[in-house]
Amino acid sequence: MDTNFTDNFLVKETQKFNLKDFNTDYKGDLSKEEGQKMLDAEKKKLYELQEKLYADGSQSLLVVIQAMDAAGKDSLIEHVFGGVNPQGCEVTSFKTPTSKEYNHDFIWRHYLALPEKGKIGIFNRSHYESVLVCKVHPEYNLSEKVWKSTDEIDEKFWKNRYESIKDFEKHVARNGTKIVKIFLHVSKDEQKKRFLDRIAEEEKNWKFALGDLKERALFDKYMDAYEEAISETSKNHAPWFVIPADKKWFARVAAIQIIINALEEMDLKFPELSAEDKAGLAEAKRQLESE
Repeated sequence: MDTNFTDNFLVKETQKFNLKDFNTDYKGDLSKEEGQKMLDAEKKKLYELQEKLYADGSQSLLVVIQAMDAAGKDSLIEHVFGGVNPQGCEVTSFKTPTSKEYNHDFIWRHYLALPEKGKIGIFNRSHYESVLVCKVHPEYNLSEKVWKSTDEIDEKFWKNRYESIKDFEKHVARNGTKIVKIFLHVSKDEQKKRFLDRIAEEEKNWKFALGDLKERALFDKYMDAYEEAISETSKNHAPWFVIPADKKWFARVAAIQIIINALEEMDLKFPELSAEDKAGLAEAKRQLESE
């Protein structure tokens, strides 16, 4: 039975990428119960690796999570990262830019949120919104005040956007931040089911907004935008993983394995004490024991 899904959903830099080639309901040969046991075991590994990342202090990890509404971004973050030390992990959720943020380039606010060395940073939505929602709604780009009409939002505009994103990620990766990008791939039918659940269950009503239906009507346009963005920007130093998300429990297992693998590839080490420091420890031990 395949129990390691680390490479199953990787979009390789050299491959011809088609989103339709990636299933939304795949779960391997696992049952939900087996998946939960695997997640619990992997969370212990993640905790240990995060401690080593913090102690090493020379690198950081950035996890970018993108998805359609109701794909399970928030619950994945909760279940995957719920056991790590909060001092070494920070989640940033990006909403519609503020007027101050619009007065800078579209990457500025994301650069400010990058994780410090020794820490894990999680972007719940990210700089990719500028080539996703802003591609489906090109008029949104006019809020940046650089362009006067949507006639200027042409093919060259999008090419420049992808180039800016790739330059940003290449610079970040060169300077000690490992990047993992996850797209939670949910089907339109499953999204409908989850929307209906939110409406039916009173305690979930707050999660649903009428605007969600307007965006759902543009589902196919969003899929085209995701396909192009992923194809343009999945690089060896900043790869995309397209994880099937119709079954939330499986998406969590796949995501935590990908994140653990990324941390293991960083070759992290606990700091080694110098001979002088070791002598100091021995002296401290002697003094404490003699009290």
